[in-house]
Amino acid sequence: MSDLLFLYECTTREVAQLRDVADALGLSVQAASHTFRGLARRGLVQSKAGRYRPTVAGVDFLHGTLRGLETDLAERLERLHIIATTRALARSDLQAGSSVLLAVEDGLLTARSGTGGPSRGVARAAARRGELVEVERLEGIVPLQPARIELLTIPEREIGERATVHALAAALAGRKGALLAARGLEAFHLATKGAPGRTVERFGIAGVVEEAARLGVASTVVVLDRDVPQLLAQFDASGSLQVELVLLGSGRRASASAR
Repeated sequence: MSDLLFLYECTTREVAQLRDVADALGLSVQAASHTFRGLARRGLVQSKAGRYRPTVAGVDFLHGTLRGLETDLAERLERLHIIATTRALARSDLQAGSSVLLAVEDGLLTARSGTGGPSRGVARAAARRGELVEVERLEGIVPLQPARIELLTIPEREIGERATVHALAAALAGRKGALLAARGLEAFHLATKGAPGRTVERFGIAGVVEEAARLGVASTVVVLDRDVPQLLAQFDASGSLQVELVLLGSGRRASASAR
């Protein structure tokens, strides 16, 4: 890269001293001299009439290399998803042009008035608390802390016992903030009895709770002990998320990688 930049400097400006190139490139004079000698040996640059100039071959090399870099850069940029603006849920009243802090809360991107956080932006228009606001001039990265995935397991032999519903209701009452799901007919039936009025997810369980976990939303999946191996097999094979197994009523917990 120093060869290319050296040639560029010699092509686009009058260079009488190597110090001029060294200062422009942030090199020592010795390093600039070493670069010049290497380019000269390749017939790409010369010192003539008190000036450092590229040869015809040097100009061809410079143009060809820059065109190649331009094409490569364009291809790489096409693969990048660059976000210039975004919408978020206002957590406070916002004025147009005011600085906001961005964060993910309950799986939703939120914006509140403030500065100095890890992810920031500027409200494009005024918005009241609870409204959507468009945020521009984005800076930083929104921090995401993965949440737990808990498999609340029920022994198959206990699905018909009244005590099971009471134990499940008590367990789910302490997990009101978590996304609730159930694997299979029996588990779904028990979950609806143990948490009346709550939404119980029952389709595509692995994908649903994995997405929730990556957005910082904890999940509780009611599942019979016989179905645990099959459910674990449906999770992301990378093991990037940890799954916690809890046996209903026992208080025993075990951690298992999602396989």
